[in-house]
Amino acid sequence: MQMFVTSEPAVALSEGQRTALISLLADDDPAVYQLIKSKLLTFGPTALEWLRPYALSSEPKLRRRVLAFIADETRRANHERFVEYCRRKGEDLDLEEAASHLASTRFPEIRHEGYTALYDAWANELSERVGSENSSTIVLDRINRFVFEELGFRGDEHYAHEPESCYLNRIVDRRRGNPIGLCSIYLFLTRRLRLPVTGIGLPGHFICRYQDSKAEIYIDCFRKGRFLTKADCVKYLLRANYGIADGHLSPVTPKRILLRMCNNLVSTYGHLEMAEEATKAQCYVKALTR
Repeated sequence: MQMFVTSEPAVALSEGQRTALISLLADDDPAVYQLIKSKLLTFGPTALEWLRPYALSSEPKLRRRVLAFIADETRRANHERFVEYCRRKGEDLDLEEAASHLASTRFPEIRHEGYTALYDAWANELSERVGSENSSTIVLDRINRFVFEELGFRGDEHYAHEPESCYLNRIVDRRRGNPIGLCSIYLFLTRRLRLPVTGIGLPGHFICRYQDSKAEIYIDCFRKGRFLTKADCVKYLLRANYGIADGHLSPVTPKRILLRMCNNLVSTYGHLEMAEEATKAQCYVKALTR
């Protein structure tokens, strides 16, 4: 993975030299383009500041290559920050924050505050609909109707080969995703409503569970919030030959949810033979399991 070289500071350039250097990014010769790109990398993050004004260039090829350069380097920086984030965070990390940081490693233009505001708005709408209702079944039914019918969230049957179904921002944008991503959004909303909902990491699947002194309801977000009983979950485990083991029906910590998200990316990128992306995701797995 190419990155900024900072061991030997590059010689300072005048404004005219910078302009000439950047203009060569649009050269038709691929060898010249790669040479100029490598040269810019030697100036470290300063090069990004030089390039930003050219993101509005009237020359299409230059604008396209500048935008690609900025995106690549921002993505790289986000990757390094996320690896460090994974190393230092404990079991009770903020899953919403973590999932957003993970998304920024692939989508550097993501606006974190925009998605937070969207979750807030949805939770406010749900709060009005739920009101003072005491029946857990009715409360969850109203949440499911809003999330899976009105907002249109649903499971992506091809998620194992679809990276965009693994990143929370794209799940929100496209309204479809993998089981753990859909469950995470459900957790973000129910947390805002202060409901006792947790993630349950079944082998081969991921669901949510509502549990209080009166009720225990399992929720399959991948299948539009279908209600399950504990017996249903046990049947699933036996039918799939997973067996009944300690922890299969226990709540999963936020860090373990994040780890599973990253493992999903390793698997998905591996299926697609996207070696560089799979290696990046493996870095997150390693950092989370130190």
